[in-house]
Amino acid sequence: MATMKSALSKDQEKQLLSLFSRVKLHLLHKASIHGFTANVFHRHCDNQGPTVIVAYNAAGFIYGAYTSKDYTQGGEGVNDEKTFLYSISAERNKPLRVAAIIGQCAFTDGGTGPNYGALVFLHDDKPEVQSNPGTGFNFQAADMHGNDLTLTEFEVYRVEDLEDLLPKPWRNIKWTAEQKQQLMKAILNYKPDIKTVHQARVLLVGPIGAGKSSFFNSINSAFRGNMTSQAIAGTAGESVTTQFRTYTIKAGKGGCAVPLILCDTMGLEEKGGLDIEDLVNIYKGHIKDRYQFSTSGPILTDAPGYQKHVTLSDRIHCVVYVVDTCKVSILSQKMLEKLCAIRRKTNQLGIPQLLLMTKVDEACPLVAEDLKNVYRSFYIQKKARELSEALGIPLSCILPVKNYSEELDLDQDTDTLLFGAVQHMLNFADSFFENQAEIQEGNDQMELYRSSDISRPDYQEHKEHQII
Repeated sequence: MATMKSALSKDQEKQLLSLFSRVKLHLLHKASIHGFTANVFHRHCDNQGPTVIVAYNAAGFIYGAYTSKDYTQGGEGVNDEKTFLYSISAERNKPLRVAAIIGQCAFTDGGTGPNYGALVFLHDDKPEVQSNPGTGFNFQAADMHGNDLTLTEFEVYRVEDLEDLLPKPWRNIKWTAEQKQQLMKAILNYKPDIKTVHQARVLLVGPIGAGKSSFFNSINSAFRGNMTSQAIAGTAGESVTTQFRTYTIKAGKGGCAVPLILCDTMGLEEKGGLDIEDLVNIYKGHIKDRYQFSTSGPILTDAPGYQKHVTLSDRIHCVVYVVDTCKVSILSQKMLEKLCAIRRKTNQLGIPQLLLMTKVDEACPLVAEDLKNVYRSFYIQKKARELSEALGIPLSCILPVKNYSEELDLDQDTDTLLFGAVQHMLNFADSFFENQAEIQEGNDQMELYRSSDISRPDYQEHKEHQII
């Protein structure tokens, strides 16, 4: 299915947002993709809370209706004093806003297209609007829609309040140049607790377009001191990453390697995408760099990309889920179920897990104004709590970050958040190494060198039961 993108221009979106206080719009339904029928409208928009309809016509009008109530197909008239109709046109400097007639219901909550009396959208399951000025709302037809009732597009957005900044940040961050340098130094000086392992391997997992490849590029840029684009990143509806990739990061051009390998996978999809069995093989170190994922099934043990003999260095030491903050509220049930299934597999293998919330600046205008507001944003905190509850990940394991996307120069605050996230990944990798050491020390056949001065016999591969 094609990627849903808003048909609103920047100016049109600005005018639409001017009808509200501080809100965020989440695209739920797009008729050019889903269809101009009442059935699919209700499938995507029922029980979504406050929503706004955005209808488009060839005359250049953008018009619609807002309600603070749910669509439930209850079959009754709904009273909502906050409901209004609106119209945006290039011929006006500001939107037309029409309140409901006092004493009349705002809309009829039936199984048809949205019925606001004066405007009935998706009339007869067609890209058409029925216009009845005076029924619930008073307006001039020419002002509302230019007498063009044929729809070229029809979108519905959930409307979420951003609210104001929290009086105190829910996490304390030092936004100083000294803090950034301290974080960078701590990362560069990191040494795994197990002497035979020189770099922590962290796997990035998440839906298509969440920002996995962009996160690597951002980390790489922060360490290099200039913008880079080593990993292919984009905004396509299909996964840009089709191979398993392992990326080494260097501190400066030609500098020393950072003790961290970031591993990238193809994006998760509701149907298809990364196979969970391939994911388990990645965890165990069996999949080689540049292995091309197959849509026909998981990798076979005799495939060229399968690595039979692995060491602890080849395994994944920390898993990081990557989620677009803008899409937290509209993650489908199937995607949540897939993420939970992956989390269960990961737990079985004893691999520590973190979650990155990307695009925080796009999700919250207050953060876009000043990244230092990220932990004072009520909205970002709310989204973090929603992810924690939905996926069973402790809030302390959820980290908001901003990737570099359109910038040409590095930013101290962005780097501070990025380096902080890497520091947490290394701390979690240490937890994995400590658990492995305890397992190996209790097994007479498993021997290793620890990074202390106490020498121990060589580490040998530990055979685990295959988990699929």
